[in-house]
Amino acid sequence: MGKDRLAAFSDGVIAIIITIMVLELKVPHGSDWAALMAVTPNFVSYVLSFIYLAIYWNNHHHLLHTVTRVDGVILWANSFLLFWLSLIPAATAWMGENFLVPIPTALYGAILLMPAIAYYLLQKAILRKQGSESLLANALGTDIKDKISPVLYAVAILLAFVSPWISIAIYVMVAVMWLVPDRRIEGVLREKSK
Repeated sequence: MGKDRLAAFSDGVIAIIITIMVLELKVPHGSDWAALMAVTPNFVSYVLSFIYLAIYWNNHHHLLHTVTRVDGVILWANSFLLFWLSLIPAATAWMGENFLVPIPTALYGAILLMPAIAYYLLQKAILRKQGSESLLANALGTDIKDKISPVLYAVAILLAFVSPWISIAIYVMVAVMWLVPDRRIEGVLREKSK
């Protein structure tokens, strides 16, 4: 089976997730600065989550460029990733409504950790199908971001019970690390097209 339907479905699901998330934003009740400040935590949570979803979409887009054929394992691994991404709007809304409260901040981190694990499993499923000499295998090599991100999420989850500010700073730091799409895949695809 080709990858086009998988890419189209994934793009659609991520677009819906972002739409749901933006619909959760609260409009200020009033026209003064105090009313605007009251919804700032929701907006900050939304911006962070939007950035995370954009990061996943960008990297997923690059990842699928390395795929020639998909099988059932890849489809299920991709669905597992989309499942965890689909929970981001709920975690975003809860954290926005309860900004700097330990449990919502920790749960938000858990919801960020699970797509990272799911993305890793999707990569492994693609590698299993494509083989050790595939474009993806050649692109991946070793990357510290892949390994450190889940560790940082786990640390941030625990630190949410000490200082939610530190946890949110870690979530922002991981997002900043991933703002640039995975250049390893871009490089291999560029070499292939020469």
